[in-house]
Amino acid sequence: MPRGGRIRIRLKSWDHRVIDEAAAKIVQAAITTGALIVGPIPLPTDRKLLVVGISPHTDKDAREHFEMLTHKRLIDIKDASVKTMDSLQHLELPAGVEITIRM
Repeated sequence: MPRGGRIRIRLKSWDHRVIDEAAAKIVQAAITTGALIVGPIPLPTDRKLLVVGISPHTDKDAREHFEMLTHKRLIDIKDASVKTMDSLQHLELPAGVEITIRM
């Protein structure tokens, strides 16, 4: 890829500490290759609420509530070179982080 390409990276995770650690590693790898970084930008957190009845037939009011939060971050890398792409491909990221890369 010639100099001047743009890469957009979206990260998703259930744990905000893990996603921040992954974003910091990506930013550090891109900065060392001389690319310009925009982000990490925190995107709105998806909140999924699950309601489970405790007893099968009685006590309609007896319920448990569980919440699942999906944290998201966006990183734009401008002026990406071949060296930047190579460093991003060989990066060790923590488990539990979903990564989507667009060029």
